[in-house]
Amino acid sequence: MAVRPSWTGHLRLSLVTCPVTLYKAVEARTGTHFHLINPKTSHRIRQVAKDATTGHEVDRKTLVKGFEVSKGRYVLIKPGDLDALKLESTKILDIERFVDAAAIDRIYWDEPYYLVPDGKTGREAYAVILKAMEDRQRVAIGRLVLANRERIVALEPRDKIFLMTTLRAHDEVREPGKVIDKIGLPKPPKAMLDIAGKIIDQQEGAFDPRDFNDRYETALKALIRRRIKGQKPVEAEAPEPREGKVIDLMEQLRRSVGGGGRRRMRKAA
Repeated sequence: MAVRPSWTGHLRLSLVTCPVTLYKAVEARTGTHFHLINPKTSHRIRQVAKDATTGHEVDRKTLVKGFEVSKGRYVLIKPGDLDALKLESTKILDIERFVDAAAIDRIYWDEPYYLVPDGKTGREAYAVILKAMEDRQRVAIGRLVLANRERIVALEPRDKIFLMTTLRAHDEVREPGKVIDKIGLPKPPKAMLDIAGKIIDQQEGAFDPRDFNDRYETALKALIRRRIKGQKPVEAEAPEPREGKVIDLMEQLRRSVGGGGRRRMRKAA
């Protein structure tokens, strides 16, 4: 099944432009999907749209967006009103500056896309921009309208095409001090740090996403298979609670040296 483009327009660097198309680089996993069922009849529940005041059922196709300006008062926004907002970034991804990738805090990186040439026209301009950025190892910053929002985006060369990643806005990121109280941490003893460092060295390795899977999803599907066969669900052992338990931290660190943590990681994989 062909992947539908998320956006089509032009990439522009100064006076150089080329037609491009945007595709999502990742496939959203929603996990195992359940329906709401009436247990008395085993029938599926159908959710309907109702007028909150009259209680009458309404056709979803006739509904429009509304912004609440005061209690019970709304400004109605029709689809044509949204189409009339003609920002340049609706159809043009304009490169505004170039930065070092390390200068972008990882908390701002959001969703990845592939940005590719749209047809044969403009491929040369695309190749020139791509190669020049590869040579200088720079990331381009621009703006783009996606899903009725103007997003700040980062462009970086990857496997002979552009990987475009949307960036979170500054006001979307919460500062730790405004979310949680300041945590007072003790200064760790050097002996413990040395042992913890050895554990880190022992368990160092390359990251391969194929080594990690959704264990909850796997267990959920196994539960469904047992239900289909009429078997009772198997209850797994609960993990040992550690909250409030007094432990000898130095002893636990010493016992961890030698591959105990690595063995557990291999077993889980």
